[in-house]
Amino acid sequence: MTWSEPVKRAIRMATSLIVFCMVCLVLLRCTGKFEEYNTDPTGISDDEVDPITVFKPLQRKIFEKYQTAQNLSTDAYSGYMMCPTPFMADYNLNYFLVDSWNRDGFDAMYISIMSPILKLAKLGTRERSPDLWAIALIIKVEAMHRVTDKFGPIPYSKVGTSTTYTPYDTELSVYGQFFQELDTAVANLKTFVTQHPGEAPFRSVDLIFGGDYTKWIKFANSLRLRLAMHIVKADPQLAKMQGEKALNDTGGLMAHPDDDAAINSTNGTSDLFMITHDWDDNRINACILSYLIGFHDPRLPVYASPATDPSFSGEYVGIRIGSAISSKDTYKTYASLNTEKTFLVFTPQPVMCAAESWFLKAEASLREWQGAGDAKTNYETGVQVSMRQWGVEIGNYLQDDVSMQAAYVDPKNSSNNSPAVSTVTIKWDDNLSKEEKLDKIMTQKWLATFPEGQEAWTGFRRTGYPKLFTVVVNKSGGKIDTDVQIRRLSYPQNEYSTNRQGIEGALQHLRGPDDGGTRLWWDIEGGNF
Repeated sequence: MTWSEPVKRAIRMATSLIVFCMVCLVLLRCTGKFEEYNTDPTGISDDEVDPITVFKPLQRKIFEKYQTAQNLSTDAYSGYMMCPTPFMADYNLNYFLVDSWNRDGFDAMYISIMSPILKLAKLGTRERSPDLWAIALIIKVEAMHRVTDKFGPIPYSKVGTSTTYTPYDTELSVYGQFFQELDTAVANLKTFVTQHPGEAPFRSVDLIFGGDYTKWIKFANSLRLRLAMHIVKADPQLAKMQGEKALNDTGGLMAHPDDDAAINSTNGTSDLFMITHDWDDNRINACILSYLIGFHDPRLPVYASPATDPSFSGEYVGIRIGSAISSKDTYKTYASLNTEKTFLVFTPQPVMCAAESWFLKAEASLREWQGAGDAKTNYETGVQVSMRQWGVEIGNYLQDDVSMQAAYVDPKNSSNNSPAVSTVTIKWDDNLSKEEKLDKIMTQKWLATFPEGQEAWTGFRRTGYPKLFTVVVNKSGGKIDTDVQIRRLSYPQNEYSTNRQGIEGALQHLRGPDDGGTRLWWDIEGGNF
């Protein structure tokens, strides 16, 4: 069929619904892991759409299978996190890509996001409850842009329409559909707000904005601006058009910390807390610590807890990506995510912060997009908003034109050491080139959007900023250049066995072989201007 074991499993779960069974026959043809998905996760009945049982899990599932789908790949590739646990001799963080892990980043969103939304559509949600349909579309775009930005071409427009295979859409086509879906979402929500002032039917089940549709509109506009910037080098005209639409929409952009989009704990316990505190499988990447330390950044003790190792206890020593780790005990004592004061057991998982919008506006200013405003003002406001988000005093941070990234020293293995790879400073300088200004913008944006590694990795691949430490040990067999760094994840092997015709179409759209060294459509080598 199409959906390897995943989508099938997902739809088979709904055998009690005739309508959804039809979708199932299209999406699912494999039988693997049936027991794992033998119940309907949405809770939608034949007669009605119950938002209490549908939309809570729909929001939470954006981070489905977080550890394998994101933390053991994009969180590390972005320079944010590093795992102290040698799960196997060769694994993702040394560029030996683990198919079973990366498959979770592909399959989970089809099972947990696309399938329920297809079901909502079949049950008439778009007509009966256009406001709820708007929320579903925004969640869909947020979730699925993560998939295409990991892998490249993906099945999107034809999911659920064929009983033989599911075609893959080009990245340009997928992005075009994202923009159209955001058009519908924003229009639906604006209509509802106008016609039903003061009403908040989504309040009791909204895990992100507490039922405030005006904030969902801001999120949708900010998401549009993010996506527009992703494609600015691949399709400058479309990027400018969509970016200016977001910048000039009357609904506005996310602007203050209370606009931040974050999802309440996904499993009763925050994923970040669980993998960091409970499992000891997550530590701070040496790269982000090198910037925070070098910049004397007040967010350092908020983001991180110092090392507990007896030989360097109290120091902020992270783990460099791709380090050769022989045992968990060797590196679990390195600096960690701060799970004592910041990333607690019930802390919501960040999806997008308001500070990101300001940095997107700053880049839009450099590109002279209408409605972007002044680059310096946007840049400095982004930093200020981030400091407020994390509850720290900014002091003279924005006036510092001397401090730079620090070098990294691994107290236990000097082969992991690295000199600083960046000379960017903090203070804005109007005399710099656009490229140099973008380096500042992207570096501060990267510091502000922590710990959301998916978007941070995309920003690095798109622009080359901030400059990141390379992997110490590269086990890709020459498929991924150490200096260029990893550009994408390989498609799951089960797509080759269950959706062969679809994957063959995808390979025709890729700009190279199906491995981690191939650049995505929007990942254009060279300068940014």
